[in-house]
Amino acid sequence: MNPTQLIAFLNAMTCGDLDAIATKLVEAQAACVELGEGDLASKLEEARAALLDGDLKTYRKRVETVVAGLGHVRSRQPRSLGSTAGV
Repeated sequence: MNPTQLIAFLNAMTCGDLDAIATKLVEAQAACVELGEGDLASKLEEARAALLDGDLKTYRKRVETVVAGLGHVRSRQPRSLGSTAGV
């Protein structure tokens, strides 16, 4: 997943079975590791632990921190030109 896809993935996790959300957090954590963002992956592990402990405030804060961090990662990446470039 690229940072934009990962942001959308994390923002889409608003409701559902706790186990399913925890599994999605693990998937997002792996994607952060692939992007070389170990700190963000650690925040997602904290979010997962908070979710499983029922601490929804901490869970949401950690996910929001990761989304913001991914926004910074995305802004550091060179922008690819679409097929309409130069039109």
